[in-house]
Amino acid sequence: MVGRTLIRGGLVITASDEIHADVLIEDGRVAALAASGTPAAEAFAAERTIDATGKYVIPGGVDAHTHMELPFGGTFASDTFETGTRAAAWGGTTTIVDFAVQSVGHSLREGLDAWHTKAEGNCAIDYGFHMIVSDVNQETLKEMDLLVEEGVTSFKQFMAYPGVFYSDDGQILRAMQRSAENGGLIMMHAENGIAIDVLVEQALARGETDPRYHGEVRKALLEAEATHRAIRLAQVAGAPLYVVHVSAMEAVAELARARDEGLPVFGETCPQYLFLSTDNLAEPDFEGSKYVCSTPLRPKEHQAKLWQGLRTNDLQVVSTDHCPFCFVGQKELGRGDFSKIPNGLPGVENRMDLLHQAVVDGHISRRRWIEIACATPARMFGMYPKKGTIAPGADADIVIYDPNAEQVMSAETHHMNVDYSAYEGKRTTGRVETVLSRGEPVITEREYTGRAGHGVYTPRSTCQYLN
Repeated sequence: MVGRTLIRGGLVITASDEIHADVLIEDGRVAALAASGTPAAEAFAAERTIDATGKYVIPGGVDAHTHMELPFGGTFASDTFETGTRAAAWGGTTTIVDFAVQSVGHSLREGLDAWHTKAEGNCAIDYGFHMIVSDVNQETLKEMDLLVEEGVTSFKQFMAYPGVFYSDDGQILRAMQRSAENGGLIMMHAENGIAIDVLVEQALARGETDPRYHGEVRKALLEAEATHRAIRLAQVAGAPLYVVHVSAMEAVAELARARDEGLPVFGETCPQYLFLSTDNLAEPDFEGSKYVCSTPLRPKEHQAKLWQGLRTNDLQVVSTDHCPFCFVGQKELGRGDFSKIPNGLPGVENRMDLLHQAVVDGHISRRRWIEIACATPARMFGMYPKKGTIAPGADADIVIYDPNAEQVMSAETHHMNVDYSAYEGKRTTGRVETVLSRGEPVITEREYTGRAGHGVYTPRSTCQYLN
């Protein structure tokens, strides 16, 4: 009996099924499920029972794109691994995959070790790492093999940010060829950074310094061009490709075309592109700086094509690209020069609720909600079925979700370590009530009961979504 938890009476929703079932948890894992009211369910016994009547019982969210404590533009993302993972738990996310950074002139190992040091003992929920590859050379390529063997199986490259993270086509091709051999997955920030820098310089010379110009110079066509180029380079290398934070309908069209050709190409979008637009970037009094991120917010008409891509599975994952910078003292670094505004938005706490609102609004089904927020990111990054579903043997990362509770998103009530909300005043239906991480309550009926250090590092296998 000791250590058993029973969740009774809820509607269990996974990517494939919806069933009124009781869930038995033992030793941090799902031990059994049985349809509610059946003799099998009535036979379940536990020392702790959670009544989920009238609620959803869903897998904990898997956010495969976060940046805790990321150095950027002379400052650091404002969430630490402690504050960021606590906020994630409040929002129903029980696993993050963050990006360790290789600095130019340094090894992958140095970057990975630095991120282990930041995260270890500080996380409220489980975590893994991707590796940002900023310096492709023979040593880096060898290190990629070693990292895949030890569970860091995805590598991010940038076609943007010349002089910081940028890789040229030759470096990208070499890394893709290596990943084709070792089973790793290349994640691409697809924007033509060389061309964008020209447009930035020209805009500033014309005196166009406000935040809205950030979106105007980072043109949708330059996202589409880079997406197309990344797809063709991956095709030449014989490697799969995952394009991060897709924001433009023209980029979605490139992904759809490649997938129609049968290429192993995948796309992720983020809540900000589904719910926000250039209208936010144009807010007066420098308020628009709160919405500066890259890829940038697009005009509203792009949203319909992103939703369509999520329904047709030309986009498979919704992650947050959570990279918060406070308005006061951080975003303000770019007053008078939009190119100096730190790029990034807070969102790790909002994703599951915003996507439930998309269910309420009729954009996606309940099962698709779980698929794009839990199951597919777990499969894409080698953590399924340990993460991303509710099934015997899976980690008991489970959220009791009240589909009828109403809330208003606000910086006053959120738990992210940032002084504004990108969704201030937005009314949503649905709210996290209780969160279990490996069977341990992190959020208990809207109270934080977790602790820093509960979350453990999770090595990952290679992409499970290819087959």
